[in-house]
Amino acid sequence: MIEPLLSVRDVSVSFGGVKVLDGINLDVRPGEIRGLIGPNGAGKTTMLNVISGIHPPHQGDVRLDGVSIVGRNPSQIARMGLGRTFQTTQLFRGMTVLENLMTGLHHRTKANLIAAGLNLRSYREEEEAAEEEARQALEFIGMSAFADRPGTALSFGQQRVIEIARTLIGSPKVVLLDEPAVGLSLNRLAEFDALLRRIRDEKGVTLILIEHVIRLVMDVCDQVTVLSSGRRIADGPPDAVRNDPQVIEAYLGKDLRARHSAS
Repeated sequence: MIEPLLSVRDVSVSFGGVKVLDGINLDVRPGEIRGLIGPNGAGKTTMLNVISGIHPPHQGDVRLDGVSIVGRNPSQIARMGLGRTFQTTQLFRGMTVLENLMTGLHHRTKANLIAAGLNLRSYREEEEAAEEEARQALEFIGMSAFADRPGTALSFGQQRVIEIARTLIGSPKVVLLDEPAVGLSLNRLAEFDALLRRIRDEKGVTLILIEHVIRLVMDVCDQVTVLSSGRRIADGPPDAVRNDPQVIEAYLGKDLRARHSAS
């Protein structure tokens, strides 16, 4: 059995006395695309925030490649190989697409502010290397032609794809994607499905995605975890999860469960 690359053990989080996550367990293996779904308020984004170090759990442990990351800040966790996108776009205004991508490498740069201010050779070499990596990432996602455009001038869907590319140039082991398909048209979903598979197959990156486009989740994910009211109610291959009575009830409600079963 392959050991999990990311392991969540008995994680609980409470805000103002309300338990948002309640004893969550999750194992994600290398090269897996894992879907994390559930109704609004299920605790999905909180789960990603715990993994990425934004919210420390009140109970439990999270391990990345066998090492506990609880208590580490997001920058430290990023250096250990974790990338993250958010529900809202995080591109910087006033920067081109290429410059936005280059910011994804700043946690690896060694040149300090003095070197940058004096334009020293070490700084120039790092900047040139970062630019080349950023251009390669743009080529990988098929958006090289957008390199010199203002990042925030792109469509919302394009910005989402650019943000994913920015995580990739940091050479992560795992990337967390929070609603990455928001803003994509229906005819773009197939392309996005193919991109996620390429990220896994060609880059060797393990993906965990929150997504409300259930068709995308069921098509691209190897395993799907379902949360409801902070608890894990289902976990398994897409077909098994799709037909799980608890999942149907969580999404449709008790009144519609019998109707779904009869159809």
